[in-house]
Amino acid sequence: MPELTLVVADPAGLHARPAARFVQAASKFESRIVIRNGDREADAKSLIALLGLVIRPSSEITLSAVGPDADLALSTLSAELSPYVSQVG
Repeated sequence: MPELTLVVADPAGLHARPAARFVQAASKFESRIVIRNGDREADAKSLIALLGLVIRPSSEITLSAVGPDADLALSTLSAELSPYVSQVG
């Protein structure tokens, strides 16, 4: 299962506007995509679930995907989040 670890760099965290764009982008993929923040996780295709994670500045988040387009999903979604995060490793 491919995954990607990112650190939220935006001083507002992952707030509603970028979260909504992220969910729109994630919904285009067939793969199951999960975003984790600490010990909590959410379906990346659900805005309510994503906002429920309350992703604050400097939070380390992990994106993972399982399915036929998993690699493309992760690269596209990391590009979508690039103004708000920095990649770890």
